[in-house]
Amino acid sequence: MYTIRTATVADVETIRQLAQEIWYETYLSILTKEQLDYMLAEIYSTEKLTQQISNNEQTFILIVEDGQIVAFAAYSPREEDAEIYKLHKLYCLPATQGKGYGKLLISEVSNQVLEAGKHLLELNVNRYNKAKSFYEKMGFRVMYEDDIAIGPYWMNDYIMRKELR
Repeated sequence: MYTIRTATVADVETIRQLAQEIWYETYLSILTKEQLDYMLAEIYSTEKLTQQISNNEQTFILIVEDGQIVAFAAYSPREEDAEIYKLHKLYCLPATQGKGYGKLLISEVSNQVLEAGKHLLELNVNRYNKAKSFYEKMGFRVMYEDDIAIGPYWMNDYIMRKELR
């Protein structure tokens, strides 16, 4: 049994722990441990997550299964174009993959974007991440490639977009 709810600042440490577990499982085959350590410290610091949630910079939604948070997503309007919403994060614990939680999170985010009166949802996915095929099945299409500097490292991403109806 699961529920979906919006995260609060009280969930920050759990989100950080999930990210640690999921990122190493997901990215260690395509990024170095040093890059993962650096990016996790940058993107998932307690301070950064607390700021994003408390200042409504990103909305985090969680899937709670049997009392435990097992998946999360975060989204917001793009800073440079509020007509497009960006899915910043979408992660499910490896043990829950295949349960449809990723699809549920995309559906929930899509519904909230539509409720805001917008119709485009965009995301970045590493060009070597096998999740690209999942996003394609969910209706996202590659729009372009982008190489993004994060400290001394580079993320080589596809920018994917989906029109919501």
